[in-house]
Amino acid sequence: MRKAFPVALLITFAALTLWAADVSKVLDAATAVVQNMTSTHQVPPSVLENAKCIAVIPKLTKAGFIIGGKHGNGVVSYRTGDSWSAPAFIALTGGSVGLQAGGEHQDIILLMNDQGKQELSNGHWELGAEAVAAGPTGQSAGTEENTGWKAPVLSYTQSSGAFAGADLGGSKISVDNDMIHNLYGSKTTLLSILNGETPATSSAQPFLDAVQAAVK
Repeated sequence: MRKAFPVALLITFAALTLWAADVSKVLDAATAVVQNMTSTHQVPPSVLENAKCIAVIPKLTKAGFIIGGKHGNGVVSYRTGDSWSAPAFIALTGGSVGLQAGGEHQDIILLMNDQGKQELSNGHWELGAEAVAAGPTGQSAGTEENTGWKAPVLSYTQSSGAFAGADLGGSKISVDNDMIHNLYGSKTTLLSILNGETPATSSAQPFLDAVQAAVK
């Protein structure tokens, strides 16, 4: 039985990665997530206005039977003055063991304060229970005080499918250098993008426009 667990885990993650990461697909999907989740005020403009960093993971896939896992490709942008940096690319992965069955796609927006932004700058970060809090909604969710923004990250999700829950505990964010290099060139780094040293490409501009429009 013990040998069956690693095999099942490999099968699960093979299924999760069938959706090949494509730069244009990830950018288009992330743009749609921002537009959908902000137009309905699921993510209040006042909270986004106070965020130092935004990460969007469209189509995070959760699947499993006994052994579960999740995988998603997404983008991240830092606030640079009154605007936002060109989007860099990240991956979110994780796994869990327990009584579970089914599959689910989740669209996720993560908003980070200064601490969360600094953690992500290190290039690899595990999302523990103390790191992520459910993001507030409503007109009163304007400042760090009334958001309760003590956790580095506020999370917002939209889910579909039979797999219940939106738990990100145990997930890890890592840099997707392959996608970064595909869009910006082989010498480009995560920090050169997020610090505003790398200009946004035309394919990335709709995402930035969606984020900027959501704050207004």
